[in-house]
Amino acid sequence: MTLSSRRLLGGAMLAAVAGFALLGPLHGADPLRQNLSATLLPPGAGHPLGTDHLGRDMLARLAAGARLSFGYALLAALAAAVPGTLLGLLAALRGGWPERLLLGLADAVQALPALLLVVLVTAFAPGEFLPLYIGVALALWVEFFRISRNTAAGVLARPQVEAARLLGLGTGHILRRHLWPEVAALTATLFAFAAGTAVTTVAALAFVGVGARPPVPEWGSMMTELLPYHAEAPLALLLPALLIFLTVLGLHLLAGRERA
Repeated sequence: MTLSSRRLLGGAMLAAVAGFALLGPLHGADPLRQNLSATLLPPGAGHPLGTDHLGRDMLARLAAGARLSFGYALLAALAAAVPGTLLGLLAALRGGWPERLLLGLADAVQALPALLLVVLVTAFAPGEFLPLYIGVALALWVEFFRISRNTAAGVLARPQVEAARLLGLGTGHILRRHLWPEVAALTATLFAFAAGTAVTTVAALAFVGVGARPPVPEWGSMMTELLPYHAEAPLALLLPALLIFLTVLGLHLLAGRERA
């Protein structure tokens, strides 16, 4: 499969997930409304994707979960990409003690496993969703910092950049003409991978009870609730897992690079 076809397929997957998230509310069902007389129903006219163990509509819950899981993952990746990229450019351009300080900070963050860092942030910060995604952003910014700093350092060593400096062209010109085109392409690729990491991290933590908790319709927490009923309603358990898989695969395909 060519790079363009992989990206097209990945974009189609993400468009389907986004469309599902946006159009799901048109179904009209309340994702939190319980109906104990209609538990674990198979797909039917009233409930196109069936119901869960509390009689809640699965289509409504999955669509609401898409807005939480996918939407907030994009925000977390963005919150990591912007400061990480800017700090990497700053480190490469300034050098000296600012670069050493930022490299030391990046090393300190990477010394902690990403999941542990997110758990620590959620344990000490108030709230349910905001600390979770702040923790994910804190775990991800280092990758953006390192790739932008290393790329910018390589570009700054090129003869054409040295020539631009000798001609008296300022930092703004060098940043716009030489640095940003190189850094932006790699940052865009890394952003898609980071968003996929955010989706899986949030779902994994919710599955073990960190972050989103029932009755919030987050994909990972939905799997936790439905796990005891896997024999009676396997489709209900499979659907949130399938959406996680499609979202992450779509992001990875969209970010795909040519293979050697």
